Amino acid sequence: MALQIYNTMTRSKEEFVPQEPGKVKMYVCGPTVYGYMHIGNARPVIVFDMVRNYLESLGNEVRYLTNFTDVDDKMIRKAEEMNITVAEVADMFIAAYQEDLAGLGVKPATMNPRVTESMDKIIEFIKELEEKGYAYENGGDVYYRTGKFADYGKLSRQNLEELRFGIRVEVDPRKENQEDFVLWKAAKPGEVHWASPWGEGRPGWHIECSAMVREYLGKTIDIHGGGEDLKFPHHECECAQTEALTGEPLSNYWMHNAFLNIGDEKMSKSLGNGLLVKDIRARFKAGTIRYFMLSSHYRNQLNFTEEALLSAEKSVERIALAESNVKHRLELAPEGAEGEASAPVTERLAAITGSFHAKMQDDFNTPDAITAVFEWVSLANQTLAKTDAAAADLAALLKTYAEMNAVLNLTPELEAEVASEEVERLIAERAEARKNKNWSRSDEIRDELNSLGILLEDTPQGMRWRRK
Repeated sequence: MALQIYNTMTRSKEEFVPQEPGKVKMYVCGPTVYGYMHIGNARPVIVFDMVRNYLESLGNEVRYLTNFTDVDDKMIRKAEEMNITVAEVADMFIAAYQEDLAGLGVKPATMNPRVTESMDKIIEFIKELEEKGYAYENGGDVYYRTGKFADYGKLSRQNLEELRFGIRVEVDPRKENQEDFVLWKAAKPGEVHWASPWGEGRPGWHIECSAMVREYLGKTIDIHGGGEDLKFPHHECECAQTEALTGEPLSNYWMHNAFLNIGDEKMSKSLGNGLLVKDIRARFKAGTIRYFMLSSHYRNQLNFTEEALLSAEKSVERIALAESNVKHRLELAPEGAEGEASAPVTERLAAITGSFHAKMQDDFNTPDAITAVFEWVSLANQTLAKTDAAAADLAALLKTYAEMNAVLNLTPELEAEVASEEVERLIAERAEARKNKNWSRSDEIRDELNSLGILLEDTPQGMRWRRK
């Protein structure tokens, strides 16, 4: 098997071959940090975390960068609203963003370069474009000459004439052509700014990613990712800037996830449906949100509803219960886990693992990969139904699940939970009621614990509890 990735640039699946065997350079556009992460932002965050996890599971060393846009118009307005500095706005929302990432079971990036920390590299990049005739200055602003780059529009499959016809914005007399885009903005009075050869100002949005990629990953990277809304103009402009300068592809593979909809409407703050991740995390665990996001292929649109999350929650509970039960039985097994698993279990696990990888290598087909996880759940439950389940079989089950979960992270490892004194008292009272065959009192206590968020499980090895 070989990993196939759908390349937006070629509109086809291609075998993934990194430039350097065993090493992958990957860049995903990060947030403009002027507010809290909404659920639409969470989709690319989880999707590309999964991509990175799978590449690492194949033995690759992944250098994963995602940037922070920590200065732009929105941030300047937010700073004015809050009566604090732009830098303080950035620090506040970067901290909140990182908290959300941890709450979504997403690993930190290898590096999170900031625009404000990359200003010298951005200015140098623009100067080189100007020297090669791809940029021009007018009134302190610097623009990119799209007409000079013959391949402008190749990523989004739009030609320059179509783009000119589609422009509906107010004409800017400072531009040579209206499809030209800004590389450097002259500062307005009172705005945060940096010194440059063209006067005080700050960078445009598109240039920052090109400069950061070149600085930290080199001329050409293996994978560039982001939401499909970034395909044009952001990624198109990145291509034009970088390739005009280097003469080489910015990225060998372009990946874009589809939109997340709410009630069948595109995520949009203007619709008032920009649900915040921090609020959703207060109600649902990381594994539930990840399951929901990965239950549809990343290139298919996904509809966000409470019903869908509740369904995902039940599915993750089934997986987590099977995993927990296998661990519990293995801990109680009289024999160690040494030795080989039985032939039937070994064969079933090999088939499950093969199916999982076959689906993942087909452009990260997570919905079908999750089907393989449920095949594992079935095998786990069948094995647990045997009173003489071998420790080696249980250990093999856990090993296989751990390998799949390292990619999907549906059941993040949790610290051992400790019951409160009240919960312990009720559990002990219920055990005594069952011992005396007082089934009505036993049921009453179960209901009382359930109202406290405690689920009881009566197993052949005794009663166990877990939180909902």
